[in-house]
Formats: sequence, structure tokens, C-alpha cells
Amino acid sequence: MATKSTAPTHTPHRIVVLGAGYAGMSAAVQLAARTRRRDGVRVTLVNPQEHFTERMRLHMAATGQQVAAFDIRELLDGTGAEFVRGWVTGLDADARVVRVDDERSLPYDTLVYALGGVADVSAVPGAADHAYTLGGPQDAELLAERLGRLSQLSGGTVVVVGTGLTGVESAAEIAERCPRLDVVLVGRGEPGAAMNAKARAYLHTALDRLGVRVRAGAEVAKVLPEAVELADGESIAADAVLWTGGTRVSAVAAAAGLAVDERGRVRTDAALRSTSHPAVYAVGDAASVRQGYGVMHGTCQGGMPTGVHAALSILRELKGRRPRPFRFGYYHTPVSLGRGDAVVQFTRPDDSPRRAYLTGRKAVWYKETVTAAPWPTFGRMKKMPASGALWPRGGRFTRTRGAAR
Repeated sequence: MATKSTAPTHTPHRIVVLGAGYAGMSAAVQLAARTRRRDGVRVTLVNPQEHFTERMRLHMAATGQQVAAFDIRELLDGTGAEFVRGWVTGLDADARVVRVDDERSLPYDTLVYALGGVADVSAVPGAADHAYTLGGPQDAELLAERLGRLSQLSGGTVVVVGTGLTGVESAAEIAERCPRLDVVLVGRGEPGAAMNAKARAYLHTALDRLGVRVRAGAEVAKVLPEAVELADGESIAADAVLWTGGTRVSAVAAAAGLAVDERGRVRTDAALRSTSHPAVYAVGDAASVRQGYGVMHGTCQGGMPTGVHAALSILRELKGRRPRPFRFGYYHTPVSLGRGDAVVQFTRPDDSPRRAYLTGRKAVWYKETVTAAPWPTFGRMKKMPASGALWPRGGRFTRTRGAAR
């Protein structure tokens, strides 16, 4: 009796992307578009929500404005990529397995780690219990409900903690949309500190016009149910507190034994691979990416390029080629000051301010043009993958001697 011969089956290379923020979504779309049902590659994207969240617009959602929701499955449709909805609850970097919701195991050959960051409310007593954050749509909705109730009553005071860009945009938006509320912006640094003097002065004038009281050089020591207590003992009454000061990243990477920096971000080599586990690529806020000017700070401006570069590096490795070093230079800092005003500071690749800046309606037009919903960008990447690989490389600011070209 003849025996039936069996040919060896080819196991596809499994690429798992954790997180569908700006960086993770860019990586998944690039990988899916460039492999597109190829037998040798399988792409899986994991995210706790079904919709892509525009983090840059959550301060608008927090004031009751309608913000578009983008379906992740719809974008991946036709690429052959799989979407898994769930929370990443564990990672075994040695066995190359991801745990989702403590119920499902996803083995991988290459991992893209893009779990991002959220507001850090752990460092100050009371912040986790009494402050609102903008960590996602649900957080923004909770704050919108609170602001709506306060506006319907006799008003109240909203304290925004953190004088960075998120704090400034949030304070301006709340002051404009909820004119019956008093808005206080509190933080250690001066709002717009990284801008040139003229752009910074414009920002302060706009905040003053909107009625935002700025308390720079102040450190919040405790958040109480109806107030914030400063380090010098002063107390500021607050009917709502929005916390935007500082971010923290997921503890999954550190718990898995990946090399991380002092903030828990995955340390990467020039190609964005983990320095301890090269099968893991880290992108966006979750990555500690060093350039000639220092470690990149979290922003969608740099997040999307890291996601695209990781995808390109993985595909180069699958072809037996050496990944190229990642290079990125900043080019602007756009800040909304309500719906009808903005300031845009143009920067050098190392993020230091240039003399050029825009204000008013021109700045609003510019910001809305360059930071428009990423949905069309992702759509273009799906149809024309090469369109996603265009970003400022930073010239001499990011050049690495002896790196692969």
C-alpha cells in the first residue's frame, strides 16, 4: 500500500503590533499594505478599543465637541491584517508570546511595542482619586459631563495642572467653550517656554484674553476633593481638576525584562529595536529613541515616523537586509488657543525655536491642515505605502557616524 507523502508546511512570519495610537497604527498599516496577504507574513494588531483615538483632539471632546471616531477594522479591511480587541496583560519576551485579557496567547516572531503613555497621576497624592485626565475618549467624556454640569449651575473654578502644550490647549478650550467657568492654569514651567519671545508673548496674550489665570512656577503637592494644594502651602479652590502634568508608560515592557530607561520606555538601537530583545521594535511614546540632539519626546509629529520606520526595518530584515538607522528632526510646535486662534512656532530639527512663527487665523489654518485627522493619511498609506515614508530627517542634527545608510 502506497503511503501518502506530505510536503512540509511553511509557517508565516508572525508580526504582532501592540497599540493602535499614531505610532502603532502607522506601523500596522505600513506592514499590512506592504505585505498584503502575502503567504509568508501575518500581521496582527492588538488594541483595547475598536476605534482610533485622536489624542490631539481630546481637549475638544472634553468640552463637549464632537470628535470623529475611526474604525480600525475598516482601515485594515482588504489588507489581510487581523485585529484583536483586548488589553495587553502580559508579555514573555523570551518565549515571544503576548497575553491578551489574561485569556488569549498570541505568539509572535517580531513584535512592535506601541502601548504609548498616559497622564501620570501617581506622583501626587489625591491626583488619581480627584483629578480628571485625557487618557482616552471615556476620560474626556467624564470631564465634559462635569464641565457641563458646572456651566449649567452658577459656574465654578477649573484648575488645569501642567503648563505644557496639552495643558495650554485644554485651558484655552475650556475657557472659550465654558465662559461661565474660571480657569486656572498651574505648573512649574512658563506656558510656551520653548517658543521664541514673540510667539510666547502672543500665547500669553491669548490666554489673558480668554480669562485664563496662569500660575507659573507653582508645584501641586496634593489634590483634594475641592481644591489643589501647592507646595508652598497655598490652596486653590477647584470644582474640577484636569491633570496634564507628566506622562507614564505601560509597565508591561519592564515587567517582561526589556531594557527600559528611567521612565519605563524601551531602550532602542538606531533601527528602533529593543537593545535587550532585538525581536521587539519599540515606537512612539513607549520608546526611548536617541538622536543626535538627545532622546525624542512624545508627540504624534515623531510617533508616526517611528511606526513607519519600524515597519520598513522589519521588512528589510525579512529580506535578509540590514535595517537603516532612524532619523527624525522636528519642524514645528502648533498650539490651539480655542477654535479661532492658534500659534505655530517653527523649530530647528533639535526642537529649538526659529525666528519664524504664525499666529491667529493663519496659524489655525496651518494647524488644521498639517494635523488634520490621520484617517486620510492612513488611507493613502494603504494604497500607496511609500507615501508614509516621508518625514524630515534632521540633517546634521541626527546624522550617526558609521551607521548603515
